[in-house]
Amino acid sequence: MKRESRASFPALGSTAVVAVTDPSELVRARASVEDVVSAFDHACSRFRDDSELSAVNGAGGTAVTVSELFLDAVEASLRAARLTDGDVDPTVGEALVALGYDRDFAAVGAGKVASVRVAAVPGWRTVELDRDAGTIRVARGVMLDLGATANALAADQAAAAACQAAGCGVLVSLGGDIAVAGPAPSEGWDVRVTDDHRAEPSAAGQSIKLRTGGLATSSTTVRRWETGSGPAHHLVDPGTGRSAASFWRTVSVTAGSCLDANIASTASIIRGERALAWLRSLGLPSRLVGVDGTVRYVAGWPTDGDDLPAAGDALR
Repeated sequence: MKRESRASFPALGSTAVVAVTDPSELVRARASVEDVVSAFDHACSRFRDDSELSAVNGAGGTAVTVSELFLDAVEASLRAARLTDGDVDPTVGEALVALGYDRDFAAVGAGKVASVRVAAVPGWRTVELDRDAGTIRVARGVMLDLGATANALAADQAAAAACQAAGCGVLVSLGGDIAVAGPAPSEGWDVRVTDDHRAEPSAAGQSIKLRTGGLATSSTTVRRWETGSGPAHHLVDPGTGRSAASFWRTVSVTAGSCLDANIASTASIIRGERALAWLRSLGLPSRLVGVDGTVRYVAGWPTDGDDLPAAGDALR
């Protein structure tokens, strides 16, 4: 009987997938991924009262001593904001709560939010990170939500940890944020790109081969819920405090890391049509699906299911 080369389990409000090139190392790789996921959940979850994120958000404007991992996660979110001129901003937490995303999405998506409001986004420059002191401070009333950047950073770190533990090639997907480490299979990693990572293989989308770096997909169709004012989704435009206006329903990007891919895919949803020129200028292979289903390919993304181009340098 052929040994399984991949495993899946619930993680971070979604599903984690771990795949290895050596099936005998799957258990070891999975254990490493679970350890990383658990650490990120305890550090970065907005829905855990005992998380470091909750401690910072609830500190009333005082500095909080946090772990190295949480410092890394917040630093990654601030880098995302700087690189995107604030289009990806970690201070959207209160805006998400105002739109009804105030608890785990399984509960939000199961019903209808009767009333919503619009909350201003204070801006990433209000976050004070002191690496030497090991502290984070946000002003009273500012709520951080590390959202996708922490998830993507977790995928990168989980893949690296699993590769080191197992001594073979590893792919890790956390809710569709994908990172690979070590040598890929000779034919590359098979990845299905769709609006929803949970979709069946027959769902509309594209199959590609991934060998290095990371791939992220941002979509307005998945974490979406009904409100008394119409549909809302989790990708907030910091300029308005509202769910981003829909131009693209899905953007997939590959980059040197899952984190950089996610920064670019999230910003592209916010930027709408302007994202095409931006992604081209960065040389990031991307697949963008408009709300009408029209697909655009940018910077060498294959149109016929071939290998993705080799991952480039870090996003700058």
